[in-house]
This record gives sequence, C-alpha cells and structure tokens, in this order.
Amino acid sequence: MESSFCCSCSEPETACSCSILQTDSNITIANRIDHILARWGYKRSGHTVRPGLYRLGNPDANSPVFASANYTISFDTLRLNLKGFDAYILVLDTKGINVWCAAGKGTFGTDELVKRIESTGLSHIVSHRKIIVPQLGAPGISAHMVKQRSGFTVEYGPVRAADLPEYMRTGKATSEMRKVSFPIQDRLVLIPIELVHVAIPTIMISIILWLLAGPVAGVAAIAAVVTGTVLFPILLPYLPTQDFSMKGFILGGVCAVPFSAMYAQSADLPEWALAAGAIVPLLIIPAVVAYLGLNFTGSTPYTSRTGVKKEIFRYVPIMAAMTGIGAAIGITLSIFRLAGVI
Repeated sequence: MESSFCCSCSEPETACSCSILQTDSNITIANRIDHILARWGYKRSGHTVRPGLYRLGNPDANSPVFASANYTISFDTLRLNLKGFDAYILVLDTKGINVWCAAGKGTFGTDELVKRIESTGLSHIVSHRKIIVPQLGAPGISAHMVKQRSGFTVEYGPVRAADLPEYMRTGKATSEMRKVSFPIQDRLVLIPIELVHVAIPTIMISIILWLLAGPVAGVAAIAAVVTGTVLFPILLPYLPTQDFSMKGFILGGVCAVPFSAMYAQSADLPEWALAAGAIVPLLIIPAVVAYLGLNFTGSTPYTSRTGVKKEIFRYVPIMAAMTGIGAAIGITLSIFRLAGVI
C-alpha cells in the first residue's frame, strides 16, 4: 500500500506536486508472482511502478538517494537489497524497462533523471547533492550534464544490487563490484521470455512441416528453436568466436547434423533427392539458431550497440539467403514427392 508525503512536509498532497511515496524492503507473494509473469513475458509493458520519489525506512535530509527504473523487478531488487537502510529511491519513467536496456534506449537517461530531480523537488528534500545511479545505467547518463542542469553529482554504484550493503558500509565500490559478469543464473532467466515469443509460430510451422515433409521435418523445426532459445544462452560463454551470429551458426550446424543424416538415409528416394534433402537442415537450422541467438545481444554484457548493428548488416542477409535456399529446395522436393516424380 502506498502512502504519500509532501516535500514541504506541511502541505497536503493535493496542494503539492512533489509528493513522496512510501515503500519498504518486503517482497510479497504478489511481488514474486509479478516477477514470474514478467520473466515469461505476460503483459510485458504492465510490470511497472509509479515514477517518482520513494521513502525507504525513515530517511532524513542526509540520507542517500538511489535512482531506479520503474520496472518492477529492478525496483524490487533495489529495495530488497537496501533492507535496514534509510534512503530515498528516485524512480525514473523507463516505460517498464530495466535499467540496462532502458539506458541503451535512452529512457533511463540524462533528461529523465533531471526531470525527476526537478519534479520531485529533491533539492528541497535532501541537504546533499549526490544521487547514486546503477553502474549499468551509465550508458544513458551524462554525469556532467546532470551536474550542470540539476546541481546533483552522479555517483555510480555497484553493478549488482546485492553488493549495495557493503557499498553503503564502506562508501566505495571495489573493482569486483565494478566487474560485469554473466553467470548461468542470469542467462537462464532470459530463456522463458524468448520461448514465449516464438512458441506459437514454432508450433504452427512444425505442424505444417510434419504434414508436408514428415515427422522428422516437424521435429527439426522444434529442435532448431529450442537450440536457439535454450541451449544458446546456456552455452554462450563456451561457443567459439565473438560474434553471436557465428556462435549461432556453429551451434545450429551441430544441431542440424543428425537431421541431415536422417534425410540422407531415407529409403526409396534417388540419390540426388537424398543429397538435396540432407542439405535442407544444414542450411535452415544454422540460420534459425543464428537469428535467435542474435536476439540475446541486448541482454548480455558481451556486445555493444555498434557491434550489434555490424552483426545485423553482416549476417542477417546470409541468414535470409540460407533460409530461402533451404526452403526452396525443401518445397521443390515436397512438390516432386506429391507429383510422384520421386
């Protein structure tokens, strides 16, 4: 339940445009359900908290101020790890996007931060002029512009909210706190939402392929998608090369080999048809896995915006060509089979 306080501490909320909301560090069952739904992509844009200034505990004029996105998981993670501390949380309107992605899109940015500082009357609430911003929000924040326009100094906190208690006790972030890692648990949480996005198209395509080209083709479609959305993030650090697309081509090639072998061993078909059929999965599956793998570039610390653009322009035409040629061969073989040519 939210309650509000006016920044002047004497006027009712209706007479003051800079009301302060109250929060705590308790994560309820409803919060956890919301997190699960967000991870699975249910009502993706609906997992938001109200932008503005929040009181955590009983802060005073000397209490620290933390900036956060208005994505529920970002906000809840911050307040959970600040348990036992009195602080203010300035929530920016990032349209329900987490800090890292919002910084890349510009919604967790200089203009929005300055706007919230001014609209909440923060300079009248705290006596200091320092705001702690998540390190992953740095790409969207111009610290010197924030200082110039609002008078507040930006201090970048640790990468992970779990390090905040130690950061608060020591007043500094160690080199380990600054290190961006991408462990297995962080990669696993990306899987559900990627699966949800492609689930229905995958089912439809696999059914069509099953009817037109047999069960192996239907299973191959499912295998390609599972490889690209589940195995790819799990194996990401261990796949060779730096380009996500090339990682996808390699992993997709491994996935395609068994299906290619199955086609090559099919009975009652001329050798040229067997060879053509074996080529189809070797063309389509690597392209599909590479494309799906490219979707993870915005969710990892391994890529940059310019690097992603280069990959898109370099590899997407290759993916399209491989898929188109593979599909053309497959359709031709299906037509020949239905016509009794093979």
